[in-house]
Amino acid sequence: MDAHSWDERYAASELVWSATPNRFVAGALADLPPGRAVDLAAGEGRNALWLASLGWEVTAVDFSAAGIEKGRELESGRPPERPVRWVCADVLTWSADEPVDLVVVAYLQLRSEQRREAVRRGFAALRPGGTFFLVAHDTTNLTEGTGGPQDASVLMTADDVLGDLADQAFRTVRAERVAREVPAAPAETGHGDAPSATAWDCLVHLVRD
Repeated sequence: MDAHSWDERYAASELVWSATPNRFVAGALADLPPGRAVDLAAGEGRNALWLASLGWEVTAVDFSAAGIEKGRELESGRPPERPVRWVCADVLTWSADEPVDLVVVAYLQLRSEQRREAVRRGFAALRPGGTFFLVAHDTTNLTEGTGGPQDASVLMTADDVLGDLADQAFRTVRAERVAREVPAAPAETGHGDAPSATAWDCLVHLVRD
């Protein structure tokens, strides 16, 4: 999807994503000491706002002006400890003004060449000792999971992401496929107590050397 398509999607609903941070982001990063962070492909800013509430100095980058505006609106309703810097820009061309301590990339689903560019730009923004954290729909989700993009070319594995950074120096904290339980829609089951289904994501957590 291009920026215009995402603008239309964000404009069509109150929130496309939840107002709370991604569960993997929150689980892995809650105890990091605050510093400077970048949320690439931030969308409506749920992860950026959560980080800012913990005292991080956050730059949220997304190519959708409507998504960025949604983030600003959310921020005005519940101002975090530190204001978020909202940047409408393409993650494939944007670069940081100064090194940062954390880069988050959540569900940025791109074809391999573009993914590699985005991953490398994000990693390059880190200072030595900085944290790179990516979560995305895993390739196996198409056949073994539920939801997510149905185009295999924009799915990925942890090994794909590590391959994008094969010439870089880092310590791997975690790089694997992870399960995410997703409640089934009531309409699919005919009653309110809908069982959950399993979605498969890839998770890559690195520390730059």
